[in-house]
Amino acid sequence: MTAPVLVRALRSAAHVPGAEAPYDTVHLTVRYPALAPRDDVERMSGRLAADTAAAPYPVVVLVPGVNVAAESYRWLAVRLVEAGFVVVGYDWVGELFPGEHGLTPGVDITACGPDHYGERPTTHALRPVLEAVSRLADAGPLAGLLDLDSVGLVGHSAGGTVALQSAAPAWFPEVRAVVTYGAHTMASQMLGYPPSTLLPAPVQAPVLLVAGTDDGVVAASAIRYGERAGAAGHDPIERTWAEALPATTEAWLVRLAGAGHMLAAHPDDPSTARGFLETPTDADQDRLRDTFAHVVTTFLHAQLRGDTAAKGRLEHLAEHPEPEIADIRRR
Repeated sequence: MTAPVLVRALRSAAHVPGAEAPYDTVHLTVRYPALAPRDDVERMSGRLAADTAAAPYPVVVLVPGVNVAAESYRWLAVRLVEAGFVVVGYDWVGELFPGEHGLTPGVDITACGPDHYGERPTTHALRPVLEAVSRLADAGPLAGLLDLDSVGLVGHSAGGTVALQSAAPAWFPEVRAVVTYGAHTMASQMLGYPPSTLLPAPVQAPVLLVAGTDDGVVAASAIRYGERAGAAGHDPIERTWAEALPATTEAWLVRLAGAGHMLAAHPDDPSTARGFLETPTDADQDRLRDTFAHVVTTFLHAQLRGDTAAKGRLEHLAEHPEPEIADIRRR
């Protein structure tokens, strides 16, 4: 029987160039596989040495949704560390819209607009976060143990949108895989786009788009894009998979039966974000999260570690989907 993985966390912070104080700092939590304490110094400090057995470790960055704290993705971070990755989550209280602040994945509103889209990443946060991780790779428990040329992005909601819009090889050549949950690239009319505009995503690394069949937040947001919730043809996630990604990009679409928008955030904080738009279903949410984690870790093993067995498991899953998977396709 395989011994359980001991997961430990490091904390760090990064300055965001161009952001105004006090909203100019991103706080990071970096989780890694650790060894049991070996002496009194480690037992008293709680700062444990990393387990080097599977090093160098690919790095996975969890890009959060708007007003969703990094702690809500701790369950997924732990699963990913147990699967052989070092995982970075971050919190940034920054500008959401002019005059409004909250937890943000670092959306660059100007870069999202029609006058500047495609000129630069649509998130300010990703480069400072990766630079902070790079510093951790130079000293401390993770020194020499990270594969900084093999980075995966896992983005939820708006975090998934900015991941898709920012992971161009010219901007982030180290990104080798992108996973999103409940994310798409439909453009808001508030930014000046015509109705039903779908923005192209420049990501060339393999992409896995995961969605819930009962996503109340995406459905309710149709008005932003000049569409009507439930209307025929309003499926922004499928449109993103089919139309927004380059034709040469390997792209998977997975739908989880009975899952809502906030499945990825557990436990969900009902006092923030927009989970109130969800309608609860009878689906077993724990089983859905297990399936989500299984699909994500399999995909990332295939793409970040070049694991041929994981690639085979992914293909097998496409032919023989688990009961929680309502649909799985590749293009």
